This record gives sequence, C-alpha cells and structure tokens, in this order.
Amino acid sequence: MDVVEFRPEPEQYAWTFGGVAPTHRITPGTVLRLWTEDAFSGRLQRTSDKPSQVLDMTQVNPQTGPFYVEGAEPGDTLALHIVDLTPARDWGASTTIPFFGALTGTDRTALLNEPLPEQTWIYQLDRARGTVLFEAQRSQLEIELPLAPMLGTVGVAPPGREVRSSLVPDTFGGNMDTPEMRAGTTCFLGVNVEGALFSVGDGHYRQGEGESCGTAVEGAMNVTLIVELIKGGQRSAGGAPINTAPAWPRLEHDDHYAVVGSSRPLEDAWRASQVGMVGWLGELYGLDPLDAYQLLTQVSRSPLANVCDTNYSAVTKIEKALLPGAEAYGGMHRHLRDQARGL
Repeated sequence: MDVVEFRPEPEQYAWTFGGVAPTHRITPGTVLRLWTEDAFSGRLQRTSDKPSQVLDMTQVNPQTGPFYVEGAEPGDTLALHIVDLTPARDWGASTTIPFFGALTGTDRTALLNEPLPEQTWIYQLDRARGTVLFEAQRSQLEIELPLAPMLGTVGVAPPGREVRSSLVPDTFGGNMDTPEMRAGTTCFLGVNVEGALFSVGDGHYRQGEGESCGTAVEGAMNVTLIVELIKGGQRSAGGAPINTAPAWPRLEHDDHYAVVGSSRPLEDAWRASQVGMVGWLGELYGLDPLDAYQLLTQVSRSPLANVCDTNYSAVTKIEKALLPGAEAYGGMHRHLRDQARGL
C-alpha cells in the first residue's frame, strides 16, 4: 500500500468543503498518516483564555486536506477507514462560546437573555492511564474520564459547486460531531465531484452524545486512515442498481451499522438518519421499505451527535447481532479491517 504522511502548515488548512484545491492526489488503497489541529486552531491553551478575546471565528475547525482520489466520480462511494486516532498533545480544551451551544440563546434561537459566561476548561491527558482530567473551574471537583478519541469532522466536497463552512454538517458529511467516528470505523460518503475532495479534522479526545455546550475536549490528533473507492452505476443480473452512493453518511463498525442525518429542526435530522437506515436495510436484505421501516422501529437506537451547529446531527444505529449476516459494499469494512491489522 502507498503511504502518505502529511502535517499541514497553518497556511495549508482548509476551512470549507468545496472551493479548495487539493493538497495531494492519491490512489484508492492509500494509507494516510495525518496530523490535524484542534477546532480552536490551538489558540485556547489556558483556563484564563476567553474565546471572544483569543479566537478568530473565521479560523475554527481547520481541516487537513482536501485529498483528490484518482478515479472518483459523482455517483461513486468513498470508503474511509479510521485505523488509529492518537492525541497529538497532552492537553485538550473545552469552552463556552457566547450564543453558541444547546442550552443558551443563539442567533437561531433568539432570546433577550444575556449569553452564558465565557469559561475555558483545560483537560490534562494521562497517556499511561488512558484518561483526561476534568477540573471544575467554579466549584471543587476533579474526575478522571476515559480517553475516547474521535474525529468531529469528516467530509467530501458538496455537489453543485457549493462551498460549505467546515462548521456545517450535511449530506456531504462535515462537522457531524458523532462519537461513532472512532478508530475501527469505516465511513461511507457519496462522491459529488471529480476526485471526491475529502478532508478531516476537529479531533475530540472525548465527547458526550449531543455535545451540549458545543465544544468537546478539543485536541490535535494523529490520524491514520485507509482510503478506498467503490464505483457506482453498477447493476445486478436482475437489473437492480447496486453500490448506489448513499444519500447520507453511513458508518460501519464491527458490531453496528449507523447512518448520520443533519438538519434543523432536530427531528428532521433524526428523520434523515432513519430514512437513510431504511434504505440501507433495503440494500442489505432486499427489504421492501415498509418492512424495513417496521424492522427499524423495533431494533434501532438513536443517539444524538450534536445539537449546537448550523445543522443538528442525529444517528440511527442497529446492532449487527440482531440481523442476519450481510456484506455491505461487498464486505469493504471487513477488507479494510484486515488491511488495518497489517499496519
């Protein structure tokens, strides 16, 4: 396998999906060893730092990439397998940002209330123990929390020449902020433009579902990915389309299938993930949509990803143990897991 290592300089970060020239051209099967900066561009470093004073809101969620995948065309499916996520610093940061988060007034939920106070928490990482330390700032409490690295932002360029902020989740992926995007996950994204032009970033050392205050334990990350391409437009012997590009991001773990939907209001994000899973069940088992809907109702779980961004994100997931054996995308996840073990 080809291996590409890339640690971007600050001037090489991407801040949008779409509208950015690729940093690299790679072939399917390539292993990427990447470094990603935290969502704050490394500017929040002390508990005395206030976002309104140290952050440039035009430079949040820096992305590593985009990467042009040779042979990728609209209608194809990009498969990104996360082999490893390792914190690149011994600390992470979280904060309250004025008019941002799920439990405060925002520009979309306009209230006469004053914004919540700005406060920054710095989490110290203990690599040997595999923990990050929560230290209360306005009271007395310390708790060691298990390290649970994830990528907040994974996406491709959107269709129709759109350029979208790296703060936004949508059909193209983007800032979904789901803890499901962890090592061992294969993410399937529909290709919208030639080359796919995908990027990653926004490492979280851990995050609760919903990301209530809008910021996780944000930290720089060392990322190892394997990139594969599934060509679309193929049909079965009976004429049915196969390998159709997913309308919404799909995730496969060893033990779960998951679909991420993003929209506002929150119930529309949930509906998008549910409809996405109905479609995937249909592809996996040949189910009529109504049968898939009924099965989904009895076996799915619906964790929230985030309730704070321009769009909200919701996840629908199903435990594989509840379903007959199946091979999504011809067993691509299993193939990539086998490849990852060789690394």
